[in-house]
Amino acid sequence: MAQAMKIAIVDDEKDMRQSISQWLALSGYDTETYASAEDALKGLTPDYPGIVVSDIKMPGMDGMQFLKKLKGVDSTLPVIMITGHGDVPMAVEAMRIGAYDFLEKPFNPERMTELAKKATQARRLTLDNRALRKELSDGSAIMSKLIGASPVMERLKEDILDLGQADGHVLIEGETGTGKTLVAHALHAVGARANKRFVLIACSAYDEEALSRRLFGPVEQDDPIPAMEEARGGTLVLEDVEALSPALQARLLTALNEQGTPAETRIIAICNLQDEGKTCESVLRADLFYRLAALRVTVPPLRQRGEDILTLFTRLSEQFADEYGCDAPQVSAQEAAQLLQAPWPGNVRQLINVAERAVLQNRRGTGTIASLLMADNEESEPAMTTEGKPLKEFVEAFERMLIDNTMRRHKGSIVAVMEELCLPRRTLNEKMAKYNLQRSDYLQG
Repeated sequence: MAQAMKIAIVDDEKDMRQSISQWLALSGYDTETYASAEDALKGLTPDYPGIVVSDIKMPGMDGMQFLKKLKGVDSTLPVIMITGHGDVPMAVEAMRIGAYDFLEKPFNPERMTELAKKATQARRLTLDNRALRKELSDGSAIMSKLIGASPVMERLKEDILDLGQADGHVLIEGETGTGKTLVAHALHAVGARANKRFVLIACSAYDEEALSRRLFGPVEQDDPIPAMEEARGGTLVLEDVEALSPALQARLLTALNEQGTPAETRIIAICNLQDEGKTCESVLRADLFYRLAALRVTVPPLRQRGEDILTLFTRLSEQFADEYGCDAPQVSAQEAAQLLQAPWPGNVRQLINVAERAVLQNRRGTGTIASLLMADNEESEPAMTTEGKPLKEFVEAFERMLIDNTMRRHKGSIVAVMEELCLPRRTLNEKMAKYNLQRSDYLQG
């Protein structure tokens, strides 16, 4: 979910601060005001989620000194400077130092809004890119996205941690929508190449000639660096590796042979074959397949992940509820059983769609989770699983989800949870111990 952008307004004149703040607030911005640059610096951090609007002429630390300080805090923070009449040369100097833009008094409020919009958009892009770079180099952040405590997910996480440290090429297999690309990111992030380049190519998105140029060159005008060169020393992910033509398979094999051992560039191949009877091994030439499949990871389908389904649905619905500004749907025991028993042909990707639609339905006060599942699985047998799990497991999964949701909603308040669930303290403690739920995980400092 996108973080709301703020605008810090810095001006020693109270009327000017209030005027700018009121106008920008009417335009939908979250504003905060400061009477001095010194005060503003206390609240402006390197990842400040917004921009700064500052007067140039202020007592104490003036706008130019303030701008230089801000550039030291975060060189990418957009700062819009306000100048008095005749101070244009000073404004030009501010732009040279790194101001985003400037406004000359008296300024048109519409121009202020226009600049604020452009600056906040630029800031959001900077922060999003920064977060992505951090995420892709932070193994713990990536691993935290692999939500679930089912045996198959625990095994997958162990495989990622083990294989991430290896140098061999990896083949990732699994049904559509299971999260194979996320696994590729995780393999890179937990390994020795985490700080090297990570390049992802969707092979099916190109025709043969374009894919050949993208992978190996030669480049034409405005083409990016060939992926094999771009990923040198790091990781190259080939999504839809089965889309490689025989000629490109031969060329890739030659490139891998030329790298030697250990491989200079690690290849992670993702196979997305959906046709029954076909496998990655059957469509790739044998010598290439065995090179790419030196190490193999199979991402489990959602229907094999048990109560992970409820955990994922809860997290996703809460995220969408936050994004849409409404309450997340409360899942009944019957709906929990339906979620657990659905066949989920689209796996996690399908679950994401169902969670979003459930939130939108809840906002309107119409529809049920069952109706969403039926619409998604019209051609599938309802309420069937390949696991054949007994009712006791479904009841326990729902019970765990209910306690987990209630604990998070009350931020770890045992008394509040006892009252809402009508449980005595001893029973609640026993159930939390049974389901490995720790009160400390719900406390907010």
